Amino acid sequence: GLDGEFDREAYQFALEQTGLSVAEFERRIRGETASQILRGALIAGVSTPPVFTDTLYSYAREARDVTWLRLTAENLDTPLPDPSEAQLAAYHEANAGLFTLPETKAITYAWLTPDMIVDEVEVDEDALRRLYDERIRDFVQPERRLVERLVFGDTAEAEAALAAIDAGETTFDDLVAERGLALEDVDLGDMAREDLGEAGEAVFALTEPGVVGPLPTSLGPALFRMNAILAAQEITFEEAREELRLAQAADRARRVIADQITFVDDLLAGGATLEEVAQETDMELGQIGWRVDVTEGIAAYEAFRTAAAEVRDGDFPEVDELEDGGIFALRLDETRPPALQPLAEIRGEVERAWASDETARRLAEQAQDLAEAIAGGREMASAGGALRVERGLFRDAILPDVPPGFASQVFEMEPDELRVIEDAGAAVLVRLDAVQAADPDSDEGRVIRQVFAQETAQGIADDLLLSFTNAAIAEAGVTIDQTALNAVHAQFP
Repeated sequence: GLDGEFDREAYQFALEQTGLSVAEFERRIRGETASQILRGALIAGVSTPPVFTDTLYSYAREARDVTWLRLTAENLDTPLPDPSEAQLAAYHEANAGLFTLPETKAITYAWLTPDMIVDEVEVDEDALRRLYDERIRDFVQPERRLVERLVFGDTAEAEAALAAIDAGETTFDDLVAERGLALEDVDLGDMAREDLGEAGEAVFALTEPGVVGPLPTSLGPALFRMNAILAAQEITFEEAREELRLAQAADRARRVIADQITFVDDLLAGGATLEEVAQETDMELGQIGWRVDVTEGIAAYEAFRTAAAEVRDGDFPEVDELEDGGIFALRLDETRPPALQPLAEIRGEVERAWASDETARRLAEQAQDLAEAIAGGREMASAGGALRVERGLFRDAILPDVPPGFASQVFEMEPDELRVIEDAGAAVLVRLDAVQAADPDSDEGRVIRQVFAQETAQGIADDLLLSFTNAAIAEAGVTIDQTALNAVHAQFP
């Protein structure tokens, strides 16, 4: 009530406005409170077992020290020879999956985009002038300044700061830093005279970069630093005419195309083929062998790719819209199953793949010989190439120039073990130098283990509460008609 005391009549009135009685509302409150107490009792005291936290921390933060060397085609003992026809044919057959085209849909389509008719669209000269006037700020810009503003608590403080700058005792940058700010915090960007309000005249009176003030602002007195003068720019109507014509023509072309959608729909509904539609309208006919990796031509449009992926044999062509305001309709002519491309058609691709694999194979053999020599006493640094050393390498480490799964293989190795890992056109020789056990008592270890324990305990508590809820529902015999629920949800926009 107005006196700050409980007003039962106001309480009852407020509940009645929401369609609730006092008894019903208080019954709900008691139920919710009881539910909260029960939930709290269920999850109170849930914690993560220390052995679980310590085990996972030790696994995650264990590290490795490694030395490794990447061998490439430049490190081959003998240059790679040109492959023979027999080698290429055998490689092509053995790696058929690399050279097999996925399922391809032969599609006929008719389409029309604004670019196709933009040159045919007539643009009214008066409309161009109106558009120029509407976009005048894009073409006519007054003289501007690159400005920074530093606000002070009062005028005396601002005057003292300016005096210190003029005396060479400090700089504008130093004043910004003393306030705990960065330059981007005080940067106003390029400003016109009217953008600066009362400070505009003084700032624009500067003929070269400098600091001026104190000047009034809505935030208080401020010093302004002017960093550059941007001359006024004016693009005349004649200079902007072609840009405006293209914009206006493109907009009108989109409207022209939109007006044709109903007509094209009627043609298709009347049984017209895409070929006939192309003859009756401005739409152009085309064909494409579409696959998921084809993104050129009309397949550059997401709408077309989606429709091509979904089209099935016998589907009726329908008009759909493209992202730039164009339209299209398509027909599936046939679906071609995956097919191995003939060697003669992709000879260059096969040669490059063979060279990459053969180089990796020979380098792996070379690296294996090198590993045996190093195990026998040869210095790894004398093997040629750039020797790299990694210390404290974690399981999730990502390094440049290493094969996929490099870190996981390193964690399978024993100290002083040498291993050769093949890569595309290369090979990596790696030696495990040492294993660094995780330190759970370090500052980092304590923080990580604490956070992990808290997050895990919360997850356990959530699972425990969900299990209890499901058990309570099952025991009470409550069931949910999912079909009815879906029907209700379908009514929502």
